[in-house]
Amino acid sequence: MVASASTTMLWSSALSTRPSLEAAIADVVARAKQDLAGVRPDLGILFISAAFTSEFPRVLPLLHEYLDLPALVGCGGGGIVGRAATGRTQEIESAPALALTLAHLPGVTVQTFHIDATSLPDLDSPPSAWVDLTGVDPRDRPHFILLADPSSARMSDLLQGLDFAYPQAVKLGGLASGGGMMVEGSGLFCDRRFYTEGTVGVALSGAIQVDAIVAQGCRPIGHLYRVTDGRQNILLELQGLDETGDQAITPGQSPLTALQSVVQDLNEADRQLAQHSLFIGVARNEFQTTLEHGDFLIRNLLGVDPRVGAIAIGDRVRPGQRIQFHLRDAHTSAEDLEVLLQRYQRTIQGQSQPMGALMFACLGRGEGLYQQPNFDSQLFRRYLGDIPLTGFFCNGEIGPIGGGTFLHGYTSVFGIFRQP
Repeated sequence: MVASASTTMLWSSALSTRPSLEAAIADVVARAKQDLAGVRPDLGILFISAAFTSEFPRVLPLLHEYLDLPALVGCGGGGIVGRAATGRTQEIESAPALALTLAHLPGVTVQTFHIDATSLPDLDSPPSAWVDLTGVDPRDRPHFILLADPSSARMSDLLQGLDFAYPQAVKLGGLASGGGMMVEGSGLFCDRRFYTEGTVGVALSGAIQVDAIVAQGCRPIGHLYRVTDGRQNILLELQGLDETGDQAITPGQSPLTALQSVVQDLNEADRQLAQHSLFIGVARNEFQTTLEHGDFLIRNLLGVDPRVGAIAIGDRVRPGQRIQFHLRDAHTSAEDLEVLLQRYQRTIQGQSQPMGALMFACLGRGEGLYQQPNFDSQLFRRYLGDIPLTGFFCNGEIGPIGGGTFLHGYTSVFGIFRQP
């Protein structure tokens, strides 16, 4: 027996590369509506390339001429992902493009919001202060899609505050972008309003399951280490650990000494890679014995002080944390995403299947990294099938690691939507 459209979740994705804004909007609306087979959408998600930057204020009036949407969020992107007229998902990185997702979400409450960066509470505020920002009741057990202006301050504070107020919620999204890592062209759309700052978002509550895959594209090298001395974002002393991640195998040593030991044991190719693609992975779960893909929060290595052997990283550190040095390249990025997709495919066997997905990929990935187009989206399709997938290339990616939500770089975040 086929369920009626009123009880079945439906998603669509349409991508247009027409250089005329009017033609591109008419194109994606017609195809996205056709995929919903006449069922009224409850949510629209729009991504538009920086080639249309000067026309961003016209986007929403034009869109609503063709389509009456109760809720919509979107932003500008340095590259756009969606289903082309051929039926295949494409990543358009260097040409005008516009992608639209329409979703019919029976039993789901959809709430959009805009947050001004200047209105953020301080981190000592109670959860209610963060709830007031979104207007979303935590008792509704919402999940969030967040799109932010990359020049807005305190993005990490916003994510930390939302984790505090909504600890069980999945939060994913990205920082709007122009082309080539530039902020210009990063407008935000929410319902019928266009913004140039802050964060727009949508909360989805009720009969919806949201899963996240966060592929940071790195592989560990060398031993695990425990931080025995660190201040703010400076590593001052490390202690080598055995394979269990528990027993010490070296006395306390400077982080630079530890790094030199790790690099010395690498093959020549990895030594060359370490000169420009070296990162720090911080284990998120202090009690987890076996650490795998997705258990480390990858952060930049910002610099070293050879006088004392200290290393500065792009996050706060504290004694007791476990860290491991990581490398990143195209092969590793592909392998990392494939491992996570395989694991997710196994996890959902026997459960409800994905109905739609969103992709938030770093501007540093794509064809520039892999030397071939559509790599991440096609790998996604290989494991999860040809479900509607829409997204954009970001100036920073938002996704969960180890129970917390973080702003990432060089990462692909996939949000996958299912009925419970």
